[in-house]
Amino acid sequence: MTVRLDELVKYCEQLLDPERSEDYCPNGLQLDAGNMDVSRIVTGVTASQALIEAAVDQQADLLLVHHGFFWKGEPAPLTGIKGRRVRALIQGGVSLLAYHLPLDRHPELGNNRQLGERLGFERIQALDDKGLLWGGTPAAPLEPAELAGRISRVLGRKPLHLVAGPISLARIGWCTGGAQGYIEQAAALGCDAFISGEISEQTAHLARELGIHFYAAGHHATERYGVQALGEHLAHRFGLSHQFIDIPNPA
Repeated sequence: MTVRLDELVKYCEQLLDPERSEDYCPNGLQLDAGNMDVSRIVTGVTASQALIEAAVDQQADLLLVHHGFFWKGEPAPLTGIKGRRVRALIQGGVSLLAYHLPLDRHPELGNNRQLGERLGFERIQALDDKGLLWGGTPAAPLEPAELAGRISRVLGRKPLHLVAGPISLARIGWCTGGAQGYIEQAAALGCDAFISGEISEQTAHLARELGIHFYAAGHHATERYGVQALGEHLAHRFGLSHQFIDIPNPA
């Protein structure tokens, strides 16, 4: 089956409500390659050259990503790397649809909800008004090393673990991607541990002084699941073909 590109984008806008988020990039349709009918979607985390070429190889009509183009502060000209990426999309007839913070905070399809479910937490809920800091509980309290092992198994990579909190973890907070700055808010809300994608120099000091375990599980690794869930949702609703392509990234 096929769906008109404008109809699919309109549905995503209603579903994700991007106007609610003050973001670092434009959310929504970032590049219209001229193909108005969509039957095949490829999803991935970042619109890198490798992902774009993979989408073209799969004869996708639409590439749906979490990290698209046109970030605040980056040069505007479509030259160099950005020019090559845009040219490859247009020549391949692949439009680009990107959602950043709206895909982090969505209550069902978002990165944070999806990560919490995959890690097996219960009573999953957003802990802040922005919907970016999330929390939940394991079925039974975990030892800190058990949580590290669970993250390793689910994400396929060993997290960097700062041992700085209690010996039993009953309440876990998390925010995917580069959200290590939420550690203070997580501690203030009574979390025993906080999971994010990245770590900064000051994060180690904060964890120790706040008495909270910190797990840096990878920016890319923690943000693979929202775009997959959205792609599967769109495929089911509109009868489309969907394929998630993971371009490995150690960060």
